[in-house]
Amino acid sequence: MIRTSLRDAVTAFTAFAGALVGLNAAAWAEGRAVPWQLGFQEAATPVMERIIGFHNLLLVIITVIVIFVTGLLIYVMVRFRASRNPVPSKTTHHTMLEVVWTAVPIMILVVIAVPSFRLLYFMDQVPEKAAREAGAPVMTIKATGYQWYWVYEYAKVDKAGTNLRFESRLACRGTKDKDTGRTDCQDFEKENGYKPLRLLDVDNRIVVPVGAYVRLQITAADVLHSWAVPAFGIKLDAVPGRLNETWFRATKKGVFYGMCSELCGVDHGYMPIAVEVVSDEKYRAWVARALKDDDYEKIKAAAPAKLRTALAKTAARND
Repeated sequence: MIRTSLRDAVTAFTAFAGALVGLNAAAWAEGRAVPWQLGFQEAATPVMERIIGFHNLLLVIITVIVIFVTGLLIYVMVRFRASRNPVPSKTTHHTMLEVVWTAVPIMILVVIAVPSFRLLYFMDQVPEKAAREAGAPVMTIKATGYQWYWVYEYAKVDKAGTNLRFESRLACRGTKDKDTGRTDCQDFEKENGYKPLRLLDVDNRIVVPVGAYVRLQITAADVLHSWAVPAFGIKLDAVPGRLNETWFRATKKGVFYGMCSELCGVDHGYMPIAVEVVSDEKYRAWVARALKDDDYEKIKAAAPAKLRTALAKTAARND
């Protein structure tokens, strides 16, 4: 009877765990967090893959440390309890012990520091050499944070060197209209042909081709913001008057979501980020449509001579 109950409990727990894993796998594929999620979102870039690997290394190290310290505390409490040692030891120094408890932490920190600095350098520098060797394009996108939306500018999207600039705002909050009984999410779905994720989707997504190296420049126009997409392993502050830079290379297609992660005012929670990763053909088609769409601002590249003249006039005015 007891064995049967135990077997049933193990079976139920296995089924529950399997359901959680299945739920998480389905959500991870969509590039977003879900209730009862365990661990990180599935990595969609080489940077996030390395972050997860570094996290797993630290998890092993800290687990070993916790087990060792817990065992040492139990041993000391048992071995040196008052009933067993009525006359306590008066030892105050032990050279070898002091060398060990100084050297071992240093070795642990070195083991942590080496992959840590390698990861930081990998995250900071766009691997343009690797991009050239792979024959992959290198794009530049500038993200500017406003209260409470993002403005994106693509550099040189066509042969004429045209820059593409557009606003990206929250698609819907899920609020219901008293007259129609419909939510703004339902209205958005009717207008755009797809069902948005409440508080995560935007009206104009960032669109990039899979496998492209994307240089991402981040700044802000008013207050501090933070551009964060967990599946990409990116969380970088947007600071007024300062241009921060990072990069990503999406290795799989899909839509990946993020949020502003710096408290920036009353509507901080309504400032999502959505990146759609598509094939090269679909990306070129999107650029062609955007160049004809009035919602996207087209900025023509200035000729070098005109640019130098404009800069000279600006300098003269400042003087």
